[in-house]
Amino acid sequence: MRPDDFDAITFDVYGTLIDWEPSILARLRACVDSQGADGQGATPTDAELIDAFDRARAHYQMLSPARPYPRILELAIAYVAGEWGVRVDPGEQQAFGASVGEWPAYDDSVAALARLKERFMLGALTNMDDASFALSRARLDEPFEILVTAERAGAYKPSLRHFVLSLTDLAARGIPPHRVLHVAQSRRADVRPCNLLGQPVVHIDRSGKALGHTGFGAELAVPDATYPTMAAFVQAFVD
Repeated sequence: MRPDDFDAITFDVYGTLIDWEPSILARLRACVDSQGADGQGATPTDAELIDAFDRARAHYQMLSPARPYPRILELAIAYVAGEWGVRVDPGEQQAFGASVGEWPAYDDSVAALARLKERFMLGALTNMDDASFALSRARLDEPFEILVTAERAGAYKPSLRHFVLSLTDLAARGIPPHRVLHVAQSRRADVRPCNLLGQPVVHIDRSGKALGHTGFGAELAVPDATYPTMAAFVQAFVD
């Protein structure tokens, strides 16, 4: 891929630019360990907790596409706790649902976005609701001109609605679909939908991160290029 082939770059945000897994895992771990998992002392591994959370959020997103993301989080932690025979109290659920503002940007995200913004129009395609996403946008120094949230789309990726809306927004600004590159961590919610639309897509495959790598056709996802970090992508693509 060559930078001259594109005028705009859109992003999957969580997992790509925002490092959400450590905070999610810490809260899941505290919930499950506080009561003794499954009531018999068995303790799930970190990988098992993240996998259960990934399955739970995908289930509730598909079940109720209009449900706000904080509620998805609240339901997901109860689902995960239930797998190990643990009960979660309403206060703990609400705190988990409101935890989006805790999630930090990766160390390379702000600089990478600033560098790309010098040359391309940037957009964000996220499964977050408007209010929660505003917290993350601030951490990224507000680089996006195109925004498609789940609240706006009335759907959750891997639905194609996010992608259609973003391409429509960009076309209204004179940028045709073939001049748009998508950059994402999630194989399930982003890379595979881009494959179905014929849209070029870069996979940011950060070490040790697992969310979005399974289910709903993730095994069929084929990115046009893969980089381990945003910094590596920017260096290879435009520097």
